[in-house]
Formats: sequence, C-alpha cells, structure tokens
Amino acid sequence: MPRRRGKLLSEAEIALWRQVARTVKPLPGRKAVEPEPELPAPVLPLEAPALAVAAPRVMAPKPAQPPLAPLERRLRTQLRRGQQSVEAAIDLHGMRQDEAHAALRGFLRVQQMRGAKLVLVVTGKGGLGDSGFGTERGVLRRNVPHWLSLADLRPLVLGFDEAEQRHGGTGALYIRLRRVREPHR
Repeated sequence: MPRRRGKLLSEAEIALWRQVARTVKPLPGRKAVEPEPELPAPVLPLEAPALAVAAPRVMAPKPAQPPLAPLERRLRTQLRRGQQSVEAAIDLHGMRQDEAHAALRGFLRVQQMRGAKLVLVVTGKGGLGDSGFGTERGVLRRNVPHWLSLADLRPLVLGFDEAEQRHGGTGALYIRLRRVREPHR
C-alpha cells in the first residue's frame, strides 16, 4: 500500500487518487502517467497444512547515529581568522527544491569520497520582495538543515553550522563530513 509522509494510505484514499489521476491532462510534449493498477488482495487458504513453522526472525535495530553537532569553537575561530578554509563549496541559488536536494546529495558524496572534511553550502537568504500567494522566501535556507538530518544524507554529515559573514553568514552553512570507512580485509 502506498505511503504518505509516514502513514499508510487507506483504500478510499487510493481510489480517490486514481480517480483524480485519470482526469489530469498532461503538459504539452509529455505523455500521461498511467495510474497504478489495482492489485487483487492475496487469497489465503482456509486451512494451512501443519508444517513446522520457524520462529520469525527479529531484526536487530540499527544503532542510532549520534546527533548532528555544531562546529567546534576552535574550528569556528580558525575559520573567522582565516587560518582554516573550506575545501569545496556549492551554490544552490536559483535551484528548485528537488534540483537543490539532488545537487547537494551528489556534491556531499563526491566531496566525502575526495576526503574533504569541511565544505560550504550557499543557500541564499531568500528574496527581499513581497512574498505573494504561494511563494515562500528562503525555502532552501530553511530546508537544507532538515535535509542534512534525513536518512540519505545523514551517513555523510557529522555536523553543520551557520557560516561566518565573509562566507555568506545566515545564507550559507559549513558542513563537516564523515570520513569514508575503509572496508576491513
């Protein structure tokens, strides 16, 4: 059954979605997406033969990763004084959320593989104009910290903190990357 933000969709919600999906007209140059076919419910036999049933395997939960940490005071001081520099930077200005998330994921993976320890991600501060109906200011600035704590980026990131003013201030983040673990031989 499809999921929606952590909860399962009911049969009524799935049926409603399929009904709405049939009425949508695709954009010019694109073909229509066919709604997923309804799968019949599995048929269970009335009486199962008496077989030796093994106990269900209990999966041990993955150990929780430690919380993301801000940069150490010493490192922040070194950055402020210019004694330490970022090893790479990415500017997410002008990207849509999905583009920015994909670009951030790829950037962090590449930099981790290169052995980088500290990178800069510029999100921007958001527009200064009126925020009209349906528009938000500083969407990337608000979402990037959330993305860094999600499952796809969490294994890459040790911690992050707001950048110094000369690196973008509130419109940028320093990100500390985890080391790549060498496989044991």
